[in-house]
Amino acid sequence: MLKAKDGDFFISDWLRNRNTIEFIGIWESVYNPNFNYGEFATIKSQAGLNSYKLSVKEWVEKTNAIGLKATAGRYGGTYAHPDIAFEFGMWISPQFKIYLVKEFQRLKKDENNRQKLEWNLQRTLTKINYQIHTDAIKENLIPQKITQQQASYVYADEADLLNVALFGITAKEWRDNNPDKNTNIRDNATLEQLVVLSNLESINALLIRQGMPRNERLMQLNNVAIMQMKSLLSNNSLKSLK
Repeated sequence: MLKAKDGDFFISDWLRNRNTIEFIGIWESVYNPNFNYGEFATIKSQAGLNSYKLSVKEWVEKTNAIGLKATAGRYGGTYAHPDIAFEFGMWISPQFKIYLVKEFQRLKKDENNRQKLEWNLQRTLTKINYQIHTDAIKENLIPQKITQQQASYVYADEADLLNVALFGITAKEWRDNNPDKNTNIRDNATLEQLVVLSNLESINALLIRQGMPRNERLMQLNNVAIMQMKSLLSNNSLKSLK
């Protein structure tokens, strides 16, 4: 950097600046646990005075600084952490400062564009996954059509008749299929299934009063269960209650 400026500036000139001392002092306090704050306070109090001079070597020896380093010899020179080198570059060259700010803005713009793309991609994937999830729920929650053979079976009570109409199996069959659970088939029902079950109870009571045979009631209740489950699974109002 100094060579590019044809020796117009010297690092000692930069170091005697009070703003420079404050900057590199704050940097050291963040990254250097062994930083000598006492010596730093002394240097800071003298920075900016016409008679004050400070070299990199003196700064390092007095404060145990790690952000700057000066080495002697053929391949020696003054080196700095990139954070501090950028600060030095902006001090000696307004043009460098402008280019650095422009580059930062460009990188932030690229980053924001990538994040926006990722966000849109995530939204799209979420919608796709939601649709897959919804379809899977519908396939598993909508009751199967009762066959004539199933309708001819004699169930022990009306509760099991409703279970078969809605869930496709009896309470005992569910327990046999789920030996590890201490609950029953209705305890594991979804909100939609519980709503339909309540409706089926009322409809079944009406059909009983009408004298409809059990097998015909089962077919009717199963048709109602299929229709109502399809309707409820696509109802946004019910989703908000979950």
